[in-house]
Amino acid sequence: MLDNPIPQSAEELALRMIVLAAALMLDWLFGEPDMLWRRIPHPVVLFGRAIGLAEQFGNRRKAFHGLTRRRAGIGAMLVLTPVAGFVGIGVSLGGILAELVVLTILLAGRSLDDHIRAVSSALGKNMQAARDAVAMIVGRDTNRMDDADIARAAIETGAESLSDGVIAPAFWFLLLGLPGLLIYKMTNTADSMIGYRNARYLAFGWAAARFDDFLNYVPARLTALLICFAAATSRGGVGGAFASMWQDASKHQSPNAGWPEAAMAGGIDVWLAGPRRYGNRVRHAARLHAKGKDADRNAILDGLHVLIVVQILFALALVLGAISLAPDALI
Repeated sequence: MLDNPIPQSAEELALRMIVLAAALMLDWLFGEPDMLWRRIPHPVVLFGRAIGLAEQFGNRRKAFHGLTRRRAGIGAMLVLTPVAGFVGIGVSLGGILAELVVLTILLAGRSLDDHIRAVSSALGKNMQAARDAVAMIVGRDTNRMDDADIARAAIETGAESLSDGVIAPAFWFLLLGLPGLLIYKMTNTADSMIGYRNARYLAFGWAAARFDDFLNYVPARLTALLICFAAATSRGGVGGAFASMWQDASKHQSPNAGWPEAAMAGGIDVWLAGPRRYGNRVRHAARLHAKGKDADRNAILDGLHVLIVVQILFALALVLGAISLAPDALI
């Protein structure tokens, strides 16, 4: 167990790397234990309830004008994130086993694979089933999506969620332990609930969106680099992934999501992004890797292959890093 959230020695950082590598493996072996979460609420569900309660009191549009709601949103994040950090400190007192359990629960590699594979399985067989499956992982209107739209949405979500659900939580755990991990998950959950640029959330969700952008800045770019290397056996290859990432990442509306999405687009040689529908609104966006082919079911499978290779490379890097940092302490 690390008494200080910030590793104070090479041995402590090496131990944290080994715990993280083990959690990545356990997540892939067991995934989300549905039977457990039917009995007790998932930690992210508890985060969501806290965020929803804060929004209920602080985002009353009829009572508060925009500046007041923005300040309320800032106040909510200034309360919620330290609470998450203190919970992380408390759980850390349970030792390495407690850290391993929480990490395994909050890493989303296997869950991400399951959801995207469900889209791939339905695509080409049952259009409505495919639309229903992709609606589970995207916030856009899926009712008028065709096969290529569905495939692009699944691939884009896979690339972005690899950063949000695996690499970013792992990064903040390595840097700050469980407090860092839980602060990240609270912020990312808040962004997914209230970080939208619409009339309801633009003011109140401003702080959540900006803090999420900050926490994902490094992990998103690290994820993109890992995707580039993992694309070595894919159609676009390492060179295609690097070129697309370098040229197109900044074209995305998000300061972070464009990096892994552009790398994935070039790596599997499909174009991603472009216009998408949210309710009655069409959001126009540039294509990433515009010269790529149209996405299809095979492209989803190619993307899933890249996601798996990224996580294998990441786990191997953690183990090798731990061995190089403290070879004697880990024997």
